[in-house]
Amino acid sequence: MAEKTDPPVILGHNLWGTLTHHCGSDLHHHDVADGPDRIYMDYNATTPVDPEVVRVITDALTDAWGNPSSNYLPGLKARDIIYYSRDTIARMVGGKAADIIFTSGGTEANNLVFHTAVEHFRKSKTSAQGDMNSEQLNGSGSLPHIIISSVEHDSIKLTAKHLLKEGKADVTFVPVSKVTGRVEVEDVIAAIRPTTCLVSIMLANNETGIIMVREVNKQRAASAPRILLHTDAAQAIGKIRVDAHELGVDYITIVGHKFYGPRIGALFVNDPGTTTPVYPLFFGGGQERNFRPGYDMVYCVVGFYAAELVSLNLAEYEAHFLDIRCYLEQKLLAVFGRDKINFNSHFPGSDILPNTCNVSILGRGLQGRRVLSTCRRLLASVGAACHSDRGDQPSHILLSCGIPYHVATNALRISVGRCTSREDVDIVVEDLRDTVEQLERMN
Repeated sequence: MAEKTDPPVILGHNLWGTLTHHCGSDLHHHDVADGPDRIYMDYNATTPVDPEVVRVITDALTDAWGNPSSNYLPGLKARDIIYYSRDTIARMVGGKAADIIFTSGGTEANNLVFHTAVEHFRKSKTSAQGDMNSEQLNGSGSLPHIIISSVEHDSIKLTAKHLLKEGKADVTFVPVSKVTGRVEVEDVIAAIRPTTCLVSIMLANNETGIIMVREVNKQRAASAPRILLHTDAAQAIGKIRVDAHELGVDYITIVGHKFYGPRIGALFVNDPGTTTPVYPLFFGGGQERNFRPGYDMVYCVVGFYAAELVSLNLAEYEAHFLDIRCYLEQKLLAVFGRDKINFNSHFPGSDILPNTCNVSILGRGLQGRRVLSTCRRLLASVGAACHSDRGDQPSHILLSCGIPYHVATNALRISVGRCTSREDVDIVVEDLRDTVEQLERMN
């Protein structure tokens, strides 16, 4: 565990209070009427709010209810909370407070990046046309070009598709390798055009847990206008180390509810408005330095105290996740046998988030949704929560990675949390064994 730092004291009150870590059963066991406790193992979908985070939010509701733009005590307390929350998030990702822009969530942060990239291309092209003739201008008269992977979250993929449909941008969807399950740097570099304005590759995939490309910046091609680099780190933060300068990116999307905070987002921007452009999606009262105006969400922003817990305890969290995931995989193999289990995230040379196990139990009638709907104890998913309306269709992400259709149809995404224990794993694997035996008898 990292060395404990003194929490800031502002205006005669301790903003964060005592740093402790709660791992009570209420975080991952859920009572169900007329049935046994359910064990939650879908932490890639969302996480419960940490009790320490609940405490600071509750304190803010009582003590920092003022308008942060005002100069009396309740407003000053709210302003202090916003400043220290901004600083806390920045330290978590290796930046500075001025690099953080608060948003309503990851979807808004991602849309802000794409809007900025297209607008920056347009303004840069207009400026260049005033200074150069057409032969000198690289890509003049063309649409901005964006590169994303084929396995991005819908808030990236659908935004890119919308820009493409509206004729506002050209988009290249780089496929993942069927050998490694990730995007290869060489494929991204090969897709770059003179008009490329943005490369956006997620840091870790939400379904497979595979760590995606990290080194595009080291091979960033010279271009006019500049190519901006973005990574959606929603799934990675709180599970592995995320450092903006090590990644060499311009933007990082941060999502609070993925690491035991409330449903709020933030965007890291490397020196926003100077080194890195930001063009607002909407306009208003000047909050967030006019990059994202709107009344400051103090009660949610203070919930980014969750970032302080990540900064202090990441090594401990990561070791726990890895221990529990490895134990889960060992138990699955021991109970079902190697011929009946396929780990859909195990690709040679690729790293996986320490908490994520995407697994298929092979056999007729063992579709993932059917298995989960029959389980008495396990709460998990077959993939991204935003794709839960697609029936028994297998995940397009798994199919893109080369997982056979019949295997992908049976997939379960099991993602463990900070409080998941080996005892929980034993119960869940026994539940899966009983469920599979029941379904096989019905076939």
